[in-house]
Amino acid sequence: MDIFSLPHLIILLLIVMALFGTSKIKNIGGDLGSAIKSFRQAMKDEEQQQGSPKTAGPMPKAIEHGADAETGETIAKSLHSKS
Repeated sequence: MDIFSLPHLIILLLIVMALFGTSKIKNIGGDLGSAIKSFRQAMKDEEQQQGSPKTAGPMPKAIEHGADAETGETIAKSLHSKS
């Protein structure tokens, strides 16, 4: 017999309702729904922000001079040449 059969699920639901009451289950469902809604909204906002160009300040000098992000050698060279 399957552990998640319909009679087992009905009995489990009745036990949960007896322990917590229907009002608490309703509140938990509402909270879960609002959490999912806010998560979807945040994902939608993030996608919109990634699609729009960034309006940050001016580009740092090291990046303008072609700095290698992984090694940073160009950054070090540009800093030493200014001294």
